[in-house]
Amino acid sequence: MCTRLVWQYRAAAKQCYIAQPSISAAISALEAQLNTQLFQRHGKGVSPTDAGNRLYPLAKHLLNESKAIASLFSKPEIQVPFKLGLIRSLGVQRMSMLLKDFTNACPDMDLTLVEPTEDADARIITTSDLTSHESFLPMWHDTYLLAIPPSLSLSLQDTIRLTDLHQQPFIHRAPCEALGSLQQLLNIEGIKMQIRARIQTVEYAVGLVAAGLGIALIPAIPVLLEQTDIVFRPLHDIELKRTVGLAMPLGHAPTAQQKQLADLCKLNLNA
Repeated sequence: MCTRLVWQYRAAAKQCYIAQPSISAAISALEAQLNTQLFQRHGKGVSPTDAGNRLYPLAKHLLNESKAIASLFSKPEIQVPFKLGLIRSLGVQRMSMLLKDFTNACPDMDLTLVEPTEDADARIITTSDLTSHESFLPMWHDTYLLAIPPSLSLSLQDTIRLTDLHQQPFIHRAPCEALGSLQQLLNIEGIKMQIRARIQTVEYAVGLVAAGLGIALIPAIPVLLEQTDIVFRPLHDIELKRTVGLAMPLGHAPTAQQKQLADLCKLNLNA
């Protein structure tokens, strides 16, 4: 997976909260110490060499061990409780990366993930779930696509209209605000699909599509679109979109944890 990543000094500097020249100097020093080139420089940034790919898991292991050792001998700290509400269709990879950065940045935090409808110190939601008592920081702008098993004849069409969905096998994922809009149009046109499964998560939906069970409506999260055993197509008759972002209560000064989460969300804009 690491071979597909494009490493950007600027992004790394933001993640580490240090100046970009410091990142460049540190990498150059490490390459000199190891007497090997770790990155290839090119117009779009840098990408890892074979040596860089070999070093990555070893360096990650060492960093994790150093954190574990520091934690072992550090004095117990008072843990600050923090509840974060999450909708279910965010995409595992991008949320796990954000949560990892958040917990690393706030080691004294006792993080609990809750449903977006519960009371929380912050919520990562779509604009449709936003209340008038919250501020909102947009993070990701997702369009929706149809995920289609290659075994269906529908996958051979470049253009798919609403009428093409009649009697097609479908994987119903809820909650999904885009699906509600789509269903309204289908009802108006008298179009009925065959529900083959009712689920909640995007990853589960993609897995069932890959298994050939039916079609699913999913947000176009980049990592999901890397699936080679699924055909992705837009709907010609309607453009379905959503905006996902960080919502926090208005009316009081943000806590240190809320500020840190907001800073991390700004770094993850459309990542």
